[in-house]
Amino acid sequence: MSKFLSLSFLLLAFGLMTGCIPDPISQEEQLAKDIKKIEDYLKDNNLTAESTASGLHYIIEEPGTGGHPTLDDDVTVNYKGYLLDGSVFDQTSGTPITFGLSGVILGWQEGIPLFQKGGKGTLLIPSGLAYGANPPSGIPSRAVLAFDVELVNF
Repeated sequence: MSKFLSLSFLLLAFGLMTGCIPDPISQEEQLAKDIKKIEDYLKDNNLTAESTASGLHYIIEEPGTGGHPTLDDDVTVNYKGYLLDGSVFDQTSGTPITFGLSGVILGWQEGIPLFQKGGKGTLLIPSGLAYGANPPSGIPSRAVLAFDVELVNF
């Protein structure tokens, strides 16, 4: 029993110590890397985008009409999410999806309100406004994400 308790405390201590290891790269450094990736992507694809103070880049192809959603709104969208190399990781398949805007990644919380109902465009989201170092399966750690979005309704 004593060996079991000793091993348990050792594992607990190791877990606590490794949980406190600082991230090897600061948020500012990561944002600078992400913005460089976004700017290279835009240049390589001959695209022009606007940007916000947070580093979100966006292209509005069709602005839409009828006002902008807020974080309190449920939004209905068609979208395709992909990495900058073109690898698609998620998309709607002809049927729009509805969700609360306050419950999604920060890049969507900031980017979707830039569109009006019927608006279409692209969001280029730095990793810190997406999933950062802890993404879901299928998305690399610290990945810049791109989304082609159509705001169907809110």
